Amino acid sequence: MSKAARPPRFVLFRYLSGVLINRVLLCSAVLVGLLEILALLEQTTPILQRHLGIAGILTYAGMRLPFLLAGALPLSMLIGALFMLSQMTMASEMAILQASGLSVLGLFKRMLPAALLIGVVGVVMDDQVTPRSEQALAAWWNRTDPHPEKGHSFWFHEGQQVARVAYVADGGNMLSGLDIYSRDEKGLLQEVIHAESADYTHARGWVLHSIKRIQVQDHTAVQLSPEDQKSWATSLHPWDFIRLSAENPPLSSGTIIGMLRGHLPSDSSPGFLQAGLLERFLRPAAMLVLLLIAMPVIYIPPRTGARSWLPVWCLGAGLLFIVAQGLLRAMGNAGLLPPAVATIPGLIIFTLGAATVLLRNEAK
Repeated sequence: MSKAARPPRFVLFRYLSGVLINRVLLCSAVLVGLLEILALLEQTTPILQRHLGIAGILTYAGMRLPFLLAGALPLSMLIGALFMLSQMTMASEMAILQASGLSVLGLFKRMLPAALLIGVVGVVMDDQVTPRSEQALAAWWNRTDPHPEKGHSFWFHEGQQVARVAYVADGGNMLSGLDIYSRDEKGLLQEVIHAESADYTHARGWVLHSIKRIQVQDHTAVQLSPEDQKSWATSLHPWDFIRLSAENPPLSSGTIIGMLRGHLPSDSSPGFLQAGLLERFLRPAAMLVLLLIAMPVIYIPPRTGARSWLPVWCLGAGLLFIVAQGLLRAMGNAGLLPPAVATIPGLIIFTLGAATVLLRNEAK
């Protein structure tokens, strides 16, 4: 056979991958659009009260987009796979493929690279894009806040220091009500510094204002003379305080590893950080589980068609998987479960469950 007459290779692989990716992108666009509308319904009034206008609404929507897309990706994978496989089954495409000798395992193997690619995109979104966009959004929101004093206080630790900040203003460049507690290697208190405010400039770094100091010497507290201003030797930047002031902000893997090693300030427990890091890099495996959960729809009886309840059961099982993973992760965040137990067992249990359903249907 001549080279020109050879049949093209990987036709089925390219077809299944392309259809799956298109369906997932379509579902992601719909879900993210709905989530954007709901978010804007809640935030449009505060944005307009700050006199930011239409530009402010578009800025908020654009900065929020990566976070919403990363959150909607698992559900989009489930619905997209169900949509694709149901259409192929009811159009008799699946029957033709099975008659030509394609097994369920072969079908899964041909869709596996596309599912892994979607999972890798989710990892990149979670690890690099979302933390940057959310931090930029938090800094912009703080900078445009006419009443930053209404913000909540927060604690953090950096090395041997524990500090409290009353609120952050000017996009992280100004701190108010700063208390710094310095400890020795044994954890004993050595010094307490209270500053009414602190501001940041690129030329001088952090400068504390209206300072009161108390030193502990031989288990006795000694109050030192007040100072008008003093430089604060810290490695923290304005964006660090924006991150610390936010509630459960998305973190990059580099930031999480720096927190676990004590190189970066943190207000989270090690278990919380470890569980988040492990769950992030297991995202491709979660996509494969969702694809596996959706695959039983290929057994919809031809005469039943759209009246079959099988897609509903598969959708319910996928939602149960997503909820179960969220509950286990919450228990891991609270320190009730080790990070590995809070992330891996759910993947194994639902994989075995979906594989059992497929094998039972295949044996009929």
